[in-house]
Amino acid sequence: MPEPDDLILQVRDLRTWFLTDAGPVRAVDGVSFFLRRGETLGIVGESGSGKSVCAKSIMRLLDEPARIVGGSIVFRGRDLASLDENAMRDVRGREIAMVFQDPMTSLNPVLRIAKQLVEAMTAHGRFRRAAALARAITLLRRMGVPGAERAVMSWPHQFSGGMRQRVMLAMGFSNEPALLIADEPTTALDVTIQSQILDLLRELNADFHTAVILISHDLGVIANVCSRILVMYAGEVVEEGPPEELLSDPRHPYTWALLHAAPRLDAEAHDRRLVTIEGQPPDPRAWPEGCRFRARCPFAIEVCAEHPALLPIGEDRATRCWVTQAGGTLHTPERIAASPAPLAASAPAPLLVVKGLKKHFLLAKDSLFAAPRVLRAVDGVDLEVARGETLGVVGESGCGKSTLARLITRLHEPTSGSIVFDGTDITHATPAQIRPLRRRMQMIFQDPYASLNPRMSVGEILTGPLKLHGIAADEAAARRRVLELLSLVGLPARAAQRFPHEFSGGQRQRISIARALSVGPDLVVADEPISALDVNIQAQIINLMVDLQERLGLTYLFIAHDLAVIRHVCDRIVVLYLGRVMEMAPAATLFARPLHPYTQSLIAAAPVPDARIERTRRRVQLRGEPASPIAPPSGCPFRTRCPIAQPRCAAEVPPILDAGAGQFVACHFPGAQA
Repeated sequence: MPEPDDLILQVRDLRTWFLTDAGPVRAVDGVSFFLRRGETLGIVGESGSGKSVCAKSIMRLLDEPARIVGGSIVFRGRDLASLDENAMRDVRGREIAMVFQDPMTSLNPVLRIAKQLVEAMTAHGRFRRAAALARAITLLRRMGVPGAERAVMSWPHQFSGGMRQRVMLAMGFSNEPALLIADEPTTALDVTIQSQILDLLRELNADFHTAVILISHDLGVIANVCSRILVMYAGEVVEEGPPEELLSDPRHPYTWALLHAAPRLDAEAHDRRLVTIEGQPPDPRAWPEGCRFRARCPFAIEVCAEHPALLPIGEDRATRCWVTQAGGTLHTPERIAASPAPLAASAPAPLLVVKGLKKHFLLAKDSLFAAPRVLRAVDGVDLEVARGETLGVVGESGCGKSTLARLITRLHEPTSGSIVFDGTDITHATPAQIRPLRRRMQMIFQDPYASLNPRMSVGEILTGPLKLHGIAADEAAARRRVLELLSLVGLPARAAQRFPHEFSGGQRQRISIARALSVGPDLVVADEPISALDVNIQAQIINLMVDLQERLGLTYLFIAHDLAVIRHVCDRIVVLYLGRVMEMAPAATLFARPLHPYTQSLIAAAPVPDARIERTRRRVQLRGEPASPIAPPSGCPFRTRCPIAQPRCAAEVPPILDAGAGQFVACHFPGAQA
């Protein structure tokens, strides 16, 4: 425990429960920790572990039926848990600020950025309006928002996700708080924008000496920024310590499992299957006796039937585990040891061939006599996908990944180019012509809840495609097929009677996969299928997709912005930028020898869950954000952000060069280092 003068926050035995008619939901159940002045503390854990409820308890932003039923939250000598609402209102924003996961829901869509920033400063009486407006511009400039004087008068919808998060950080730091709580601030952001936000958090922490609590389920993000980590599970802290030690030598089986469930960029060799945590977290209405992780723990012993205390194990470390407290070690047990890697499938004839594919969207004119505007979403893509192969497509938001997926599945009509599926040209096929092939090309969408009809049961959702394509002869055959599909994706038969809202995010994604497989496809296009999932659920979905590919001979087009996932799952990778291919190569080759500056930047920006590596990694920082696909730059589309751009890059579009070993790159100076 640090000296009292060094403490800014001390949480003791915090208990926040949801008092429902079915009984209390003990979301936070005995959490204790401290925070030093200027320190950055990371809190990690799966959804439902109590991370966000703990943060909202500190801010006293709890809605009924949530209530703090025990413990204390001592901030600068005052117990926030016992303050009345008026006193707490003075603390919020002025002394403690919070940045939420989705900035669009935190910013008022009908107010300009200037008004929202000014209001945040004038509400606490620290600044007059004129001074607050000047400070708002200074803060936006400090946060890296280009053209701050113009940007401050913009509306939230005119900013990208990364820029909106910068505005939220500016608002958080506007009153120079002593504590900033950031709840999953980078979860939905691209890897490059995520890297910029994390760098910004580090700089602001150093410049303002503000203490930071960073909440995330991504251990790489935590390793990148934090000086100390708390691991939460089932409403309590199960391990804490500095990232250099905790992430390299975990002392709680849950931390160990989270680390092994996450694919890593720095792994020398890997199996396509990940180690997953079996079972589900316990019900917070009735925590089990003994260790709450015991039912899922591969290291459990007899004494785990008693509830362990959080005890120190050496300097600055503590764990809630009987095994390691007694000096035991954590190793890979045989029952969850990684299985051998499958051999990559190959075939002489590709299943899918795309050449010169373009999709241009005609936009409304700015004025009656203005020239028409064209958005070049996909601007000349060539690729092939072999039978049984997994081809990954990566790039930042707006690079054309999802549009490419919709073109290949003919949900969009191409502007030009060709799409040949299994020898049949479907580029301009009519709905009647493509219908027989539609069942052979299926799509898994990013948000399973948005893609599943909330008014239909799972059985009805899975039966629909069977009836549409005439696969099931009668109701009995359809029911049998539904049960087969549920078993295939690891769901019980009773799931057929339930509705989408009754499932977790990972279970809903399994339903989406079952729907895609219901018609027996050859090609499955997976558009960001795991981006919003916890690391353990993500690992389960990855393993499921690998198993299904081996059993059914599926071919995947796998779209993601998480490079560690792409490296783990895919045989080959295509890197897109502004609708064009920048680089294409086998996965191992691409990560061992990236030739395009954009690929190098993406790989350098991806966090690794090892604080020792993060402290020494070489980074290639990208300047600004991608250019507009409405007015792309001349020559190389990446030149406006490229660290090695030369005059030639503005004058000539780089051709796609064959670099050997199946690697292709569109760059005038391939392999050059910034």
